[in-house]
Amino acid sequence: MALHKGSEHDDGHALSVNPFFGEANPVAGMTDAPPKHRLPDQPLPPSTAYQLVHDELMLDGNSRLNLATFVTTWMEPQAGVLMAECRDKNMIDKDEYPRTAELERRCVAMLADLWNAPDPAAAVGCSTTGSSEACMLAGLAMKRRWAQRNADRYPAHDVRPNLVMGVNVQVCWEKFCNFWEVEARTVPMEGDRFHLDPQAAADLCDENTIGVVGILGSTFDGSYEPVADLCAALDALQERTGLDIPVHVDGASGAMIAPFLDPDLVWDFRLPRVASVNTSGHKYGLVYPGVGWALWRDKDALPEELVFRVNYLGGDMPTFALNFSRPGAQVVAQYYTLLRLGREGFRAVQQSTRDVARSLASRVEGLGDFRLLTRGDELPVFAFTTADDVTSYDVFDVARRLRENGWLVPAYTFPPNREDLSVVRVVCRNGFSEDLADLFIEDLSRLLPELRRQPHPLTRDRGAATGFHH
Repeated sequence: MALHKGSEHDDGHALSVNPFFGEANPVAGMTDAPPKHRLPDQPLPPSTAYQLVHDELMLDGNSRLNLATFVTTWMEPQAGVLMAECRDKNMIDKDEYPRTAELERRCVAMLADLWNAPDPAAAVGCSTTGSSEACMLAGLAMKRRWAQRNADRYPAHDVRPNLVMGVNVQVCWEKFCNFWEVEARTVPMEGDRFHLDPQAAADLCDENTIGVVGILGSTFDGSYEPVADLCAALDALQERTGLDIPVHVDGASGAMIAPFLDPDLVWDFRLPRVASVNTSGHKYGLVYPGVGWALWRDKDALPEELVFRVNYLGGDMPTFALNFSRPGAQVVAQYYTLLRLGREGFRAVQQSTRDVARSLASRVEGLGDFRLLTRGDELPVFAFTTADDVTSYDVFDVARRLRENGWLVPAYTFPPNREDLSVVRVVCRNGFSEDLADLFIEDLSRLLPELRRQPHPLTRDRGAATGFHH
């Protein structure tokens, strides 16, 4: 989550209370305004408190027009009802809420089957608050397995484990390496390759490598990393050196796209070197935030010593998570969605989303001012930059002007070695229809004449104009 700090000084400002808000506060009076940065002295009527919060939230962006986020912004009303019915259930309390725990178990089994685990019944997994926590758990499992294999050297000797990944990974992997003291070895971008190169990744591995991360759907441009080629490069490395290095697939988005739209793409547990997979249920798993999933091929891939058992909530509960208490609503919503859509329903929804992305990417390219980096034919995501002959504006101007029309799109620079490249990325999700795509392209087309008349790019504070959103 974002890091906030308290108010530097109390400016004395208070929230404004409209007399029309109704109920009088018998203690403070109807129009006495509560402070902004400290607890009020007296309670407010519920309707007044609601209206104050509701009105302030009106200034947030429209989530349906947010083409920066991968997170689900629409679900059916029935899912919302189920979530409301389960929001008071503590997911960790499996003895008190055994049916909620059973639905979690069924989701793990369904995902193990979807991702072609050799024996779905032997696969182990859990729900998380999102892919960031799931990646942390997968990283911990890789580090602990490596430590077990190297017990004669670590931690007694001056040995530091490392993790190999592309420079395009989501920030959660940087956090993992920082938090758990693992060296991050990153494969830079080169030319028109915007993600990991399998051989370059293998070349970075040594006896201290705990694993390699493959990204099924890069947040930078929506492209799949070649997981099968990565495993082949590591197979060859093992033949030469004896190093047996596992692969974790960060399928935050793509693990809920590829099984339905790219069934012949081999990226999952069909590859023996893939030890674990994660996904975000709240992305293309089509559930409101926040829920993620982490699965391991079998119990050998998840060291038993990382699993904690508690009995003070009643019963014997094995748990492997960074968080403890959290609501069961999102897990129930995930089961609802899997049950509601099935394979064919997921295929239809994801295909529709990809069709919108590909069509919109083609129309953006047809405007003549932009060059596509990706076309929405892997993740339903595409990235574009300005054409070489466009000098009067840049992608940051495009993002800033689109925001004036309500569209939230991120503009950002790429990481090493392509810091010279700045792009706009458009994420298409369920609920972003062809009709909304028509409105988007109309607004973009209408802005172009004004952008072309600029003497030069005008967005000075690029961070304020837009940002990078996962």
